[in-house]
Amino acid sequence: MREMTKPSDDTSSDGTQLSFPPMLERAVGTFGRPLGWMWDRGFRFLFVLDAIALFGSMVLINLARFGWTWPTYPRSHYWIGFSIATLIHLGVNYFAGLYEREPRLGYRPWLPRIAVAMAVGIAFDGLAAVLTDRYLMPRANLFVLFVVASLWLSANRTVSRHFANRRRGPSRVLLVGHGEAVALAQRHFAGDADAEVVGQVEHATELFDVVNTTGATDVLLLDLSAFAAAFPEPLTALDREGVGVHQRVSARETLLGLQSVREIAGMPFTRMRTHAMAAHQLRLKRLFDVIVVVLLAPFALIALAAFALWVRVRAGSPVLYRQTRVGWRGRRFEVVKFRTMVHDAEQAGPQLSGKEDGRVVKGLGWMRGTRMDELPQLWNVLKGEMSLVGPRPERPEMIAEFENDVAGYARRHELPPGITGFAQINGRYETDPAYKLGYDLQYIVNWSLILDVQILLRTILVVVTRRV
Repeated sequence: MREMTKPSDDTSSDGTQLSFPPMLERAVGTFGRPLGWMWDRGFRFLFVLDAIALFGSMVLINLARFGWTWPTYPRSHYWIGFSIATLIHLGVNYFAGLYEREPRLGYRPWLPRIAVAMAVGIAFDGLAAVLTDRYLMPRANLFVLFVVASLWLSANRTVSRHFANRRRGPSRVLLVGHGEAVALAQRHFAGDADAEVVGQVEHATELFDVVNTTGATDVLLLDLSAFAAAFPEPLTALDREGVGVHQRVSARETLLGLQSVREIAGMPFTRMRTHAMAAHQLRLKRLFDVIVVVLLAPFALIALAAFALWVRVRAGSPVLYRQTRVGWRGRRFEVVKFRTMVHDAEQAGPQLSGKEDGRVVKGLGWMRGTRMDELPQLWNVLKGEMSLVGPRPERPEMIAEFENDVAGYARRHELPPGITGFAQINGRYETDPAYKLGYDLQYIVNWSLILDVQILLRTILVVVTRRV
């Protein structure tokens, strides 16, 4: 793959190389390395700004209500309560995605998202008070905190966005389309100080080379035919290089039920994302998995012992069956299952299992029908190799075949595979891989904890009814 040639951060928007005093450059280099290391691992200066905003809001509200003499408790009590509440809100903000990098074009307003995160954080403040029998702040302060902190956190991001735009200069836009569509888009960008059109192409096959030549930061697909020709490549390569890709929304696309439409130069677009989930979503999903497995551990251990004994009686030794599967980001791992098939089940080579499979040991078909043979994979979940919910992991031999036949199949590896998944509660064993991929990608782009809970509950229904 050719290296993208984009303007560096020490180049002005007109292409002039910026120079700084040597002492300043050495200082920036000295502090830049550890800050870059922290940035790559999720640190944002917004953490610091938000901590000041949250803690400062609590102090200012108390001063406005009580002056310098705070009632009932010593001042140290308030400092500790404010600090705990600040940490709670920072955690909620992180898992709400408030510290993820913004796209350069088509960003959404911050205030609605911040207001939701503040409401959730205040609910956790109340829960902490109930659990510890200690209010983190006077209860009457909570509503005022919701308003003041929401505005202050929004202001932090507005200022941060302003300085980032000044440093980076206008976005460099490449238009993909032809005829009137390109001319109309160019008229919309005329006079736009936030973006400039640096080129246009008619065919997506030329896209990567033109982006490389022009240093475009964003690509705008002006019709669906351009998207069809660019998926999965070069869209995946562009996304990997940090180039924003946006699809224009016309009357036809609205029939698809799009819910996330953004404004760019007065035109409606939706942002294309070839990566699966943001870092904060993956960490929240992992936290949810660990909590659920730990809570279910007493019941799961009893069930595992009972099923292991039954497999030993019916199928003999070994009870467990290990098999290499492809997981997150294409990494291979050993999945663990109860052995329900005869020892030489694959002497003719790897093959997909079916609903009526003659290789299944008599008396163990119900375990496959109810998917209880997958229960040992809770160990894979604890190890971080799998999740409770996600695309089912496939074998490397099958993956190679599916990737050749189904465009975009590799995208399902961009989050941990699951014990159960959206395709499993909606599809069947005989469902074609292309259709299963549709379910998996639908799950990826619509992921939420609520969706995971829904899939887990529906999996119970599938198990009870043995609908496979």
